[in-house]
Amino acid sequence: MAAKTPAGTLITNIAKATYDLPNGGSGSVDSNSVSVKVDEILDVSVATLSASDVIVSPGATKQVLVFKVTNAGNGPEAFKLTARDNITGDDFDPTTTSIVLDTNGNGSYDPGVDTVYVAGANDPLLAADASVTVFLLSTIPAAATDGQRGEVDLVAAAMTGTGTAGTVFTGQGQGGGDAVVGSTGASAQDKGFYRVSAALVGLAKSAAVSDPFGGTTHVPGSTITYTLVASVTGSGSIANLTLTDSAPVGTTYQPGTLDLGGTSLTDAADGDQGEVVGGNVVVRLGNVAAGASRTVTFKVKVN
Repeated sequence: MAAKTPAGTLITNIAKATYDLPNGGSGSVDSNSVSVKVDEILDVSVATLSASDVIVSPGATKQVLVFKVTNAGNGPEAFKLTARDNITGDDFDPTTTSIVLDTNGNGSYDPGVDTVYVAGANDPLLAADASVTVFLLSTIPAAATDGQRGEVDLVAAAMTGTGTAGTVFTGQGQGGGDAVVGSTGASAQDKGFYRVSAALVGLAKSAAVSDPFGGTTHVPGSTITYTLVASVTGSGSIANLTLTDSAPVGTTYQPGTLDLGGTSLTDAADGDQGEVVGGNVVVRLGNVAAGASRTVTFKVKVN
C-alpha cells in the first residue's frame, strides 16, 4: 500500500499539447498550472497491549492496563483521551484514578517518570502514523471476588473534531487546508480487563482425647491431640501464612509433639518452621497457593 500523501502537500499538474506545423516541424503548448492541496484525514486507532487479563487482588490500587494510540491520519493531530470504567456486562467496575503517558517510551509504567495526562493540557500530539503508549491506572473494589472480571475502555478522539466519515472542518487541516473525518470517525477505543485472583483461608480445629485407662474420657492425665488444618481456596495464594495456638488453661503442652504434615518440628526457635514458647505454639507455613492445605498437630496433657 502506498504511503499516505502528507496533509498540506500541493499536487501540481501541467498538461501539454503537441502538434505538427503545416510547413513541417512541430509545435507544443502548455496548459495553465493546476494545484490541489491535500486535505488532512482525521483517523485514529487504539489497541490494547495487555494481551491477557491483568491479574489483580480485591482492593488493589494503581493496577495498570496498557494501550497504544496511533494517529492513522496523514497529518499531525492532537488526541483527547478518556477512560470508561462503568461498563455494562462485566462483573465489577474498576475506578480509573489516572491516565498516564509513556514519557520515556519504554512501554512500561514508571511512576514518577511517566507523565500523568491532563485533558486540554498535554493531549498527545502525534505525527502521521506515530504512536504513544498509554497506561490506565485503576483501583479494584474491595468487594470484588475471585474470578470476577472488570473492563476499562480507552477512547482517543481527534481534537480537531469527530463525526461521520466525510465530515469537513473547513480550513482546520495541516497547512491551512480542510480537515476531513476518516473511516474511524476520528475516534476509536479498545478494551482491557482486570481479573481478580483471590484466596481465602479456612482453619479447622479438632481434638482427639486419650485417657490413662485406654479410653477417651477427659480426666486428669488424659492426652489431647489437637489438629489444625489450614486450607486455601480460590485462584490466588496466601503469603506468610502463620498458625498460632496455645495449651488451654488446665493443660500442659507436651514437649516434642509439634508436627507439620507428618514432619516433627522442634520446640526451639531454630531453623524449622515451628516453635513453642511458654506453651504457645507458632508454625510458619510461608506462601500457600489456592487448592493446598497444611496440617499441624500437637499434644497437651490435662493437669
